[in-house]
Amino acid sequence: MADRNIENDSVEVPEIPEELERVLVFALDEGKQKLEGGEDLVPFTALVVKDNLFLETHPGENAEECFEAAEANVRGARGAGGYAFCYDGYIETDDGVKDAIIAEGGQPGADEGYAVAYLYTVDDAGNFTFEAEPAYIGEAPNFMEALKEPVAYSEEEIDEKFAAAPEDDAECCGAHDHEAGESCGCGCHDAE
Repeated sequence: MADRNIENDSVEVPEIPEELERVLVFALDEGKQKLEGGEDLVPFTALVVKDNLFLETHPGENAEECFEAAEANVRGARGAGGYAFCYDGYIETDDGVKDAIIAEGGQPGADEGYAVAYLYTVDDAGNFTFEAEPAYIGEAPNFMEALKEPVAYSEEEIDEKFAAAPEDDAECCGAHDHEAGESCGCGCHDAE
């Protein structure tokens, strides 16, 4: 799933807002955990809404369908303060093409978003080796560019799935596979 070009002509890494940086790194860690666990990394979005994080997968027949589904999900997320869109791809570097878990993200009203990645290698036995720190890739489209800050929306304007905090017995967000009664790790509910 790597049919996307993010250009980086700058050698300077910009200051990424703290809340956005947290959700980008969370998404990268979530993707890393999937790959290390032998699972496929289905593209997903992580939306920050108040003190909650909502994860949603975006499977598709091709990369374009995944990107379109993610963009549609994020563009309609009134009340969200930031997002990350995470997928498995590759990056062209001075040393050649490198595999990478990529997370793109942005915040409401910002002109541009940011893209970061964990570069990795896979040995002949299928073991993954990830770089310790995320690498800044460059500016990315911001799916939230047309949205207002979360406080600018009334409760009626906020999508009802984001309006209230999940109950302790709430259903899983569906972004993870796990046994009934176990936490999926995304924070959408607590295991009993």
